[in-house]
Amino acid sequence: MKWERMEKTFTLGLGIIHQEKGELRAFLPTFVEKMSQSFQEIILEEGYGEAMGFTPEAYAKSKNVRFSRPEDVYRQDYVLVLRYPANRYLEMMKPGSCLISMCHFHTRPKRRDFLRKHQIEAISLDSITDDNGQRLVENLRSVSWNGCEIAFQVLKKIWPKPGFDSSFRESIKITLLGSGGVGIHAVQAAVRYGDPNLWKEYANNGIPGNIVRVVDYDLTRHETEIMKLLKSTHLLIDATQRKNPTEIVIPNRLIKFMPQHAVILDLSVDPYDFRHKPYEVKGVEGIPQGNLDQYIFPPDDPAWEKISDKVETLNRRWVVSCFSWPGLHPRSCMLRYGNQLAPLLRRLAAVGGKEKINPGGQYRERALARGMLKYWGTN
Repeated sequence: MKWERMEKTFTLGLGIIHQEKGELRAFLPTFVEKMSQSFQEIILEEGYGEAMGFTPEAYAKSKNVRFSRPEDVYRQDYVLVLRYPANRYLEMMKPGSCLISMCHFHTRPKRRDFLRKHQIEAISLDSITDDNGQRLVENLRSVSWNGCEIAFQVLKKIWPKPGFDSSFRESIKITLLGSGGVGIHAVQAAVRYGDPNLWKEYANNGIPGNIVRVVDYDLTRHETEIMKLLKSTHLLIDATQRKNPTEIVIPNRLIKFMPQHAVILDLSVDPYDFRHKPYEVKGVEGIPQGNLDQYIFPPDDPAWEKISDKVETLNRRWVVSCFSWPGLHPRSCMLRYGNQLAPLLRRLAAVGGKEKINPGGQYRERALARGMLKYWGTN
């Protein structure tokens, strides 16, 4: 095709994710090699990929790939970082350049304001969708399966006698909040303990299975019904995607109705933000926010005391929460993201960059336009 043979014009910077120590993810060398065929030069931040065990030589197979300081990386035409960078890095970007990242425009209006103020275009990976609204850069299955895997490990640890592995225990009652992209995968993951091998083992040994009850937003407003469900809920999963992050789905006062050996699994992982009213809060009120360094929180963990007193935290259960669930298995995660993103970036470069993206054009152009800050709120 003609667009695949166009002259390489733009530069691409790949920055390290400067978050918690447990965040190891970087795009794989195979992805960088593919991108070197579409971009004039690719600059990787010094140390890129080392946390995943990759050497500089693994990345620098192409002549137009080199390593440099963050100041250089963030001065390129396009900057690709999976997780949204801190403002100090974005301030290094030149006006008119473009950030490609998980920006989460829906729930982060302050990010939109910051980028516009600094004249930075952005393509939010989580907003790139096909004509039916399905995300093209996503790892929603890993969000659900990885989260459920850890949640059931905790349940197994704290389950009372006769024990989680006993054929005499009752079935596990699971209440799932949300039936969207994450929720659909969470149903399968919850039924199978987040671990297909464990599921088969328990089934073969005659251990009672799991019951998943899916609750959507219309029922969560009826506290009497929710109280009934919570009384028999061993695992409460929040997979909601709220349009308004200031609204609480499950108030803390209702947590007291859950069994003492229950676990709350946070898959939506919307963060707290108490800088301005109305405050942005979690769907399940008062639970800690986890990350790849710590994602398990017993009721007496110090993390509870660090939560602002602007939300209620009195009623507590074991909580499993991680801001980046796919990061638990970084290589498989980044292989998936790279395979999804490569054809989109090739198209971006081939048409002549972000200014030439046509919201009514070819399939991948339409998808990219839906993720662009420039067109936010117009489609």
